[in-house]
Amino acid sequence: MAETKYIFVTGGVSSSLGKGIIAASLAKLLQARGFRTTIQKLDPYINVDPGTLNPYEHGECYVTEDGAETDLDLGHYERFLNVNTSQANNVTTGRIYQSVIEKERRGEFLGKTVQVVPHITNEIKDRIQILGQNGDYDIVITEIGGTVGDIESLPYIEAVRQLKWELGDENALIIHLTLVPYLAAAGELKTKPTQHSVKTLMESGLKADILVCRTEHELSDDIRRKLAIFCNVRQEAVIQSIDAATIYDVPNLMLKEGLDTVTLKKLHLPDETTPNLDRWNQFLDRHKNPKAEITIGLIGKYVELQDSYKSILEAFIHAGAENEVKVNVESIHSEFINENTIDHKFANLDGILVAPGFGERGVEGKIDAVKYARQHNLPFLGICLGMQMAVIEFARNVLKLKTANSTEMDPKTKHPVIDLMEEQKEVTHKGGTMRLGAWDCELTEGSKIHEAYGKTEIKERHRHRYEYNNKYKEELEKSGMLSTGINPETGLVEVIELKEHPWFVGVQYHPEYKSTVATPHPVFIAFIKAAYDFSKKRKNASLAQK
Repeated sequence: MAETKYIFVTGGVSSSLGKGIIAASLAKLLQARGFRTTIQKLDPYINVDPGTLNPYEHGECYVTEDGAETDLDLGHYERFLNVNTSQANNVTTGRIYQSVIEKERRGEFLGKTVQVVPHITNEIKDRIQILGQNGDYDIVITEIGGTVGDIESLPYIEAVRQLKWELGDENALIIHLTLVPYLAAAGELKTKPTQHSVKTLMESGLKADILVCRTEHELSDDIRRKLAIFCNVRQEAVIQSIDAATIYDVPNLMLKEGLDTVTLKKLHLPDETTPNLDRWNQFLDRHKNPKAEITIGLIGKYVELQDSYKSILEAFIHAGAENEVKVNVESIHSEFINENTIDHKFANLDGILVAPGFGERGVEGKIDAVKYARQHNLPFLGICLGMQMAVIEFARNVLKLKTANSTEMDPKTKHPVIDLMEEQKEVTHKGGTMRLGAWDCELTEGSKIHEAYGKTEIKERHRHRYEYNNKYKEELEKSGMLSTGINPETGLVEVIELKEHPWFVGVQYHPEYKSTVATPHPVFIAFIKAAYDFSKKRKNASLAQK
């Protein structure tokens, strides 16, 4: 294709309608037709990136291969498309203003008065077009965070208005996602909120080309016609987005509604192929028709908000489908785990995953969970902080170093089995200063982690500041905690596992970030298989007793 096409996804009426899922689903359909497609997210908050945000504020922080701390929607993009995103795929207002101010300080504006228009909007337009200028993509989909009418989103809407005028109608289109609520008292769907949302969009100079309507009930032809007339779109461009059993159903629902067909028509692109969703639908079939069920305990301190562990939960779905097993996840708050409650809470679990996190709140509960998994031969996976808790638990209860800890939790600990990296000790700025992005790791042949991957050289994504302290490595290994994954450049331990345990693995990196529908992560596949094997053994033992 000679020229990159741009699609902008805006939202109205309410937040959390699923702009990211709609964008990812459309991208999947276009990709399945052979178009090279990517997605980016424009976030209207003033934080430079989500890296310093509390998970309760914005869900998990998703890390890309190149080390960018980004919005969790980028995880959806990668899981749907199986294509890596990058720093260019997520832009915040904070980053926009930071860049403009730095340019002003360098004198690049030649003494001009710096204003929202044209300086901020020009910066936004530049960021939108970065992905389209390198020749890698035919179509760039840009999701604009927030809802139309928000004061924070106005510069983005204005930038899109200018860009659509500059690119031409055949090279850019607007998809507006809105809500069509059902009023039980009236017994009918109401279109007025959508009409007002589209009116607000038009007041900013933008006309919706396609309406995607989130709804709990089917849209009748009469409602579609009414929306088309009042919102100034073709009836074929009024797309129903009804509640789905799983987000992975949405591409098929959008295919049925013809979202990809309408999009191609409006962008003057050939509509000569049918999306090839065979592999996608094979995954869906396995996911919806499992042959067994298991229960995994997710031990964390942000469990009240499931988006805090979004990538982990999705990785369970991918690995469960691969094993033809339904993975029931029981979220357990680590602050409420103690010796009196642990047997009751963990009695029916087939495996334990101790989740990542920062700070000392809830860590003792995580350590107790690790101890339970170790002593009861329960399949265990520790991710990042979860791996570090496994090292601390082993040092305390096997090596008898009772004060063993991480210097993150106790800076004065006598036995810092987890310690701050030397290059981190002088860091004062928190944002973007951790060990981030993909790092090499060499695995020990014959280990459980090597068996999971089927190779000795891997590359995984990191997001942490503290590390396994190699001063304790020899002592830990002698007692049975093996270091089976090492970073070849730094010599830092990336993977630990227990020699005398059926499946006990801790990884310093975040495998969940690289799990997709097309390529479920091998660590999660192996963990779910181990949990399934544990479940079968327990059931067989129970039957034998009867």
